[in-house]
Amino acid sequence: MANLKEIRTRIASVTSTKQITSAMKMVAAAKLRKAQNTITKLSPYSQKMAGVLALLSETLAEDADNVFTSQKPIKKMLAVAISSNKGLCGGFNSYVYKSAVELHDDCKSKNIDVKFYTIGKKISEGLEKRGFDIYKTNNDVIDKADYQSAENVANELTSLYVNGDFDCIKIIYNKFVNAAVQRVEQCNFLPLSFSVEKSKFKTDYIFEPDKNTIVSKLIPQWLKTLFYQTIADSAAGEQGARMTAMSKATDNATELIKELNLSYNKVRQASITNEIIEIVSGASAAK
Repeated sequence: MANLKEIRTRIASVTSTKQITSAMKMVAAAKLRKAQNTITKLSPYSQKMAGVLALLSETLAEDADNVFTSQKPIKKMLAVAISSNKGLCGGFNSYVYKSAVELHDDCKSKNIDVKFYTIGKKISEGLEKRGFDIYKTNNDVIDKADYQSAENVANELTSLYVNGDFDCIKIIYNKFVNAAVQRVEQCNFLPLSFSVEKSKFKTDYIFEPDKNTIVSKLIPQWLKTLFYQTIADSAAGEQGARMTAMSKATDNATELIKELNLSYNKVRQASITNEIIEIVSGASAAK
């Protein structure tokens, strides 16, 4: 059984850890609120733009020459994997890593050459250790999580696709559901696919300028918005996962401190009892 000094040292150590995890929980909660505000403000704009594209879906489906929507055999794929730069956020990064490995294995089975564009140190380190082909690493985007940074990467990805460097671009990220739930997803960034919406009553819209001009301007803007939304989702999911993980760690530390205090009191009581027995025994022997 551990002595009193060892238990006191361990209690002090766990108490210090609890203070750290509690502080990290509060910091993550503050950052989460900021990230949630970004998603809340972005959602109406994103939904409205998606609605306009839905109205144009028939034109997009008929336009075989549109570089953003034209379907072609996939031989080269770029997978954008988004994680965090820091740990202590539960399974947030491991979910993205597992999804990236599954995509890689699936592409290899179909003879598709896949490369990874990594955003976040954790996914970069994981895929490099696995020996996967890393096209580029950009770890600054997820820390800033602002529109300008997302726009730069979106423009870069769009150029790679338009220039024919890749036939398909996918994004692997954690979609923010709530503070306790993040759902890993694989979404197609390019080419875009739109289902033609059929309704009982056909509406004849008048577009100004013409639909093709609107599409040529709207799709690049939609791609920037889509990528910014994934970055915002991932940033919010990271803070939610970290807040949840630190909350659990703080609760575990509290329980451990209770157990250590109980053990300390037991050892202390046993020590006092032994001392009393020794005094009584010594007094009896002196008579």
